[in-house]
Amino acid sequence: GVKVKLTLNTANINTLIQAQRQAIELTMEAVLGDIKTSAVVPKQTGELERSSYVDTSQLEKFIVSIIFDTPYARRLYWHPEYNFRQDKNINAQGKWMQAYIDGEKADFVKETYAKFLKQLSKGVIK
Repeated sequence: GVKVKLTLNTANINTLIQAQRQAIELTMEAVLGDIKTSAVVPKQTGELERSSYVDTSQLEKFIVSIIFDTPYARRLYWHPEYNFRQDKNINAQGKWMQAYIDGEKADFVKETYAKFLKQLSKGVIK
């Protein structure tokens, strides 16, 4: 028979759990910042862009959302066929977050999260 003794380092486990939560939040803040910098949100008065924020109300469950909080945000997002004006945001388009989900910026999310997680892990992740 083989005997195995396992000792969990609860301090390191707790550090990693906290680092995950912080990394998720910081990653979503970075994504929102990149969305604004990329000038992809349709813009007439700027209210849609100003209404955006990172919702951390479910952070304990490791769920963080980016919210655009206007009555017309959903309609503009789901209709990329609209002819969006591009004089204020040169890349204005519908589905402005899709690139981060499965498009050319999907790696941005993964790489940003990995960077923050390593940074916040206090040396647990090397």
